[in-house]
Amino acid sequence: MAKEKGGGEDELIQSTFAPLASAFPGALGLKDDCAVLAPPPGQDLVLTTDAVAEGIHFFSDDVAADIGWKALAVNVSDLVAKGAQPLVYLLSLSFPEEPRRAWLDGFAQGLSAAQSAFGIVLAGGDTDRRPGLLSVTVTAIGSVASGRTVRRSTARAGDLLFLSGTLGDGALGLVLRGDPARRAAMGLDEGKAEALVARYLRPKPRVPLAPHLVSYASAAMDVSDGLIKDCGRLARASGLGASLDALRVPLSLPARTALARDFRLIETVLTGGDDYEVLTAVAPDRASDFRAAAAGSGVAVTEIGRLAEGSGVKVFGAGGQPLEIGRSGWDHFPD
Repeated sequence: MAKEKGGGEDELIQSTFAPLASAFPGALGLKDDCAVLAPPPGQDLVLTTDAVAEGIHFFSDDVAADIGWKALAVNVSDLVAKGAQPLVYLLSLSFPEEPRRAWLDGFAQGLSAAQSAFGIVLAGGDTDRRPGLLSVTVTAIGSVASGRTVRRSTARAGDLLFLSGTLGDGALGLVLRGDPARRAAMGLDEGKAEALVARYLRPKPRVPLAPHLVSYASAAMDVSDGLIKDCGRLARASGLGASLDALRVPLSLPARTALARDFRLIETVLTGGDDYEVLTAVAPDRASDFRAAAAGSGVAVTEIGRLAEGSGVKVFGAGGQPLEIGRSGWDHFPD
């Protein structure tokens, strides 16, 4: 019978995490202090790291499998926006107390499902115990053809802006996860509300889109802190300004239902974050080919704006009238 507690660090590593690394020989069975990774021939390695922390990125009573999935997904999303194919990841866990075996099993199940979905495998990591709240840090490594990494800073004036998938589901899902009673005010039935919460709990990075970004994007980044904020980052890095058409932003049926009931939720959709979609700048003469390539990979992309000389992000609504938005997105260190 499995112990209620995790069973000590060495047992925890071998019983819970070593199976997740078994497909990568360079992980050395998680029996060494380091892993070994050789870049694929003709490829550059792309590295990113993000942490998810209890009380900030997930609720204390979230299902462990969802926490595992999300911790990996938010990092893979960064790789995808660079045009990189996921390879391996490192995982560091800080526990406030020794974890329960049931929690560990669920967390590992979420990681395993995410690994299979995203084509990535565990290479190593660390576990420790410290005061405070649970924190999960992932460093993800991918590969892209040498010299072909898609950057934020290389967009050009006149480029069209495309967004993958749909926007606002994660942010609206967070609202409902924190206050399920908001469902009625949003005009949502139980199924639509659950769909939004699911998008918050288990974001889906657009891995099939990565090679098409390499082929067609002049710049790209993932949308994690809110569309307006992240669009501003891309535009600023490229020395440009941007305009967004709020009415062209792609929405899921549950999100459309909520906005039909209360259009003020458009601010949540545009600034709430937790989307993990890809914002892509594409030259106008390549836009049709990009749409077709993305569709062929099973990822919908929608034209939502344009880059131009200037600065800042302008958002327009019905009749081309400017929309007044009170904030641009999430910030860990607001002024």
